[in-house]
Amino acid sequence: MEFKVNKEVCIGCGLCTSICREVFKLDKDGKSEVIEGVDYKKHADHIDQAAASCPVAAISFTE
Repeated sequence: MEFKVNKEVCIGCGLCTSICREVFKLDKDGKSEVIEGVDYKKHADHIDQAAASCPVAAISFTE
């Protein structure tokens, strides 16, 4: 599973970081970004929840 945050769409509400702060953080511009080097499989349920909760659908998945 690969996923990304579209920073052009992200409004910086921080919902994803509150749901899964092990995977998402806010950058210097207040936009969400994915933390590198994390075992994403370990947090898959929370990543799914963060993506589903994003009010602007800024988190997307790729195969």
